[in-house]
Amino acid sequence: MDLKLTDLFLADLEREAKGTRRVLERVPDGRADWKPHEKSMELARLATLVAGMPGWIDMMISLDELDIAGGGNARPQIVTTSAELVEAHERALAKARDALANTTDDHLKTSWKLRAKGRVVAEAARYVMIRDTMCHLAHHRGQLTVFLRLLDAPVPAVYGPSADDPRFD
Repeated sequence: MDLKLTDLFLADLEREAKGTRRVLERVPDGRADWKPHEKSMELARLATLVAGMPGWIDMMISLDELDIAGGGNARPQIVTTSAELVEAHERALAKARDALANTTDDHLKTSWKLRAKGRVVAEAARYVMIRDTMCHLAHHRGQLTVFLRLLDAPVPAVYGPSADDPRFD
C-alpha cells in the first residue's frame, strides 16, 4: 500500500472535523466574554481559535514561515455565535482540503518556520508542523468542552460517548 502524507492528513482532517463541528454547535450564544478564570481565554476567542485551526494547514503549505507577532491578520476576527463558528470551521476545512489536494509529499517534507517578532520559535518539516497542529486542535477543543460543561451546555461525543451524547461515531 502506497499511502501519501496528503491522504493521511485528509483522513485526519475529516475525522477530526465531525467532533469539532459538534463542539462548535454547542457553544452557547450570548456568552462570548465568559471565561472560567481570569487567566483563561474568553469563550468566543477559544471557540474562534478551534473553528479556524484547520486553516493553519493551508498556511503551512502555502507560506514558508509565519510571524505571529508581526501584525497584519495573524489573529482572526472573533465570531460569537455557534452558527458563525460552524461557518468559520467549514471555511477553514475547505482551505485545508484545497491546500492538501494541491501539494505533494515532497513539499510536505520541506521546512516551515513559526516566528514571534522575528525570532524562530518552531521549525520542522511541514508534515511535522501539520501533525502538531492536529494535536493542538484536539487540545483546544478539549478545553472548549470543559468550558461547555462549566456553562452547563451539553458536551457532545468527540472520540466516544459523553455524559450528554451516547454516540460512538
